[in-house]
Amino acid sequence: MSQIDELKLSKPALRALHGAGYVTLNHFTKLTEKEVLDLHGVGPTAIRELGNALKEKGLAFKIEE
Repeated sequence: MSQIDELKLSKPALRALHGAGYVTLNHFTKLTEKEVLDLHGVGPTAIRELGNALKEKGLAFKIEE
């Protein structure tokens, strides 16, 4: 079981993230919110859950340049 499987994400969001190879929270520190949202199946609710999980670990999405 990966770190993201423990989050309350929809099945389409989980499939999209797994399909793209994003299975740990550290993967998201290299991606902006927009890059994750661009994945088919990932919406605002998934971004909010991921953001909260990152924040709990002292991490964050990459800042857009």
